[in-house]
Amino acid sequence: MRRSACILLLAFALPGAEASAQSYCRGFGPQTPRDISSVVGTNRRQFTMAPPASDLNLCNIHTHTNAEHKGPGFSVSAGAGEHGGWRCNETDTLKPSELEDPDHGHGAFHGVKPGDTIEVHWVYSSCEVAPGPGLGSCLSPACSNPQLRVEAQVFLVVNDPGALDFMDYVYGGEVSGLHQPKQLPHGTGAPVVFAGSTTGPSYSQEICSPLQVTWSVRPRCTRLNIASLHAWAERGNRFGEDHSHGVRQLVTAPELLAPIGN
Repeated sequence: MRRSACILLLAFALPGAEASAQSYCRGFGPQTPRDISSVVGTNRRQFTMAPPASDLNLCNIHTHTNAEHKGPGFSVSAGAGEHGGWRCNETDTLKPSELEDPDHGHGAFHGVKPGDTIEVHWVYSSCEVAPGPGLGSCLSPACSNPQLRVEAQVFLVVNDPGALDFMDYVYGGEVSGLHQPKQLPHGTGAPVVFAGSTTGPSYSQEICSPLQVTWSVRPRCTRLNIASLHAWAERGNRFGEDHSHGVRQLVTAPELLAPIGN
């Protein structure tokens, strides 16, 4: 999706800071990712929340290596920068066999190995669009300002055929005239729903996303078999995805977050 929005940066003093100031983007709506355990937010820019996923068109599926959000089940810091983010809490409990890479770094889906955490985004649009590569697939010349919704699940990637199979959650066709996945993950807690934006390493607290997105993030990790990610890439998924993307660092400034539950 084109990210050529004009960004206005204004500096202001942080409470309690004497000699330093932090520049945040101003005038934008609420941003993402966030700590979903916290309901705090003072950004009151409102927009109409998107309908349920079943009432929208699935337009894209992609992954990020390490979770962009922080949550009850994924609260271990992976550091700063594009390859930082958050890891599943159970990462250090994996057995040696679960950490073995069956493809020795040569699998069809790149940027992921056993022991990694990934956050998967199922992106939905109110536009009459078909699933395809990139977030641009969620727009059309006739529909440039859609309602957008992202269903998110964080997975702990393992070498284990008994773990979840990603092919159970890929594009499944049309249901009542709307493009849908085969299914969405369940059993990982009630999703936390909130107003936010698009994510990805191009954005930060200083460079904000102008797009308005309804988020639905499940609070617990679950295990995913790495072979199923490679199978998704090998079979030529319609999204053109063959690698996992970087992360946008956590948004923590209350001014950039919507209150949850209000």
